[in-house]
Amino acid sequence: MPRTIHKTAQPVVLEGYQAVLKPSKFGYSLAALVDQSMVDVLEDDRVESLKWAETKLKNPKRSTLKPEPWEEVADGQYKVKFSWNVENRPPVVDTQGVQITDEATPMYAGSRVKLAFYQKPYILRDGVTYGTSLKLVGVQLVSLNTSAGVDTGDMSTEDVAALFGKTEGFKAGEPNVTPSETVEDDDF
Repeated sequence: MPRTIHKTAQPVVLEGYQAVLKPSKFGYSLAALVDQSMVDVLEDDRVESLKWAETKLKNPKRSTLKPEPWEEVADGQYKVKFSWNVENRPPVVDTQGVQITDEATPMYAGSRVKLAFYQKPYILRDGVTYGTSLKLVGVQLVSLNTSAGVDTGDMSTEDVAALFGKTEGFKAGEPNVTPSETVEDDDF
């Protein structure tokens, strides 16, 4: 079965808890919001993946199909989740294609990234439960969103990086932090 790598054309926003560069006690994870057009492509791909999985089931009439690996959180907005271990850790690059190795880089909710991933069919050991999961191939960090502010990089684009090409935004070696606007309330 051929593997189709899906890539977000525009940066997507990280949503919820993130453990992209440094694992939590539960391992590595990333969750982001994608739009309806990406989910439409994934749904078409899921049909083909499930057909393959159905041919491998012990008893297809008694099988249990797991739900899609995305969840609608708002009209036309879907949350996709990825998890991995250290052996199959996807590379994370900046907007110039340079790998980000600093585990302290604050990739939190609100940061903007481009994602490359594929959908993989699976069958659990029971031989009757099946579905699809999303596997991350790579991440391009476009802008950081931290409690200190938003890093949008220097906004220059020149060459094409290997997987994503160059785009405007964050550079690992040249952070350009823009303070976030916070309103302080002096009333106690």
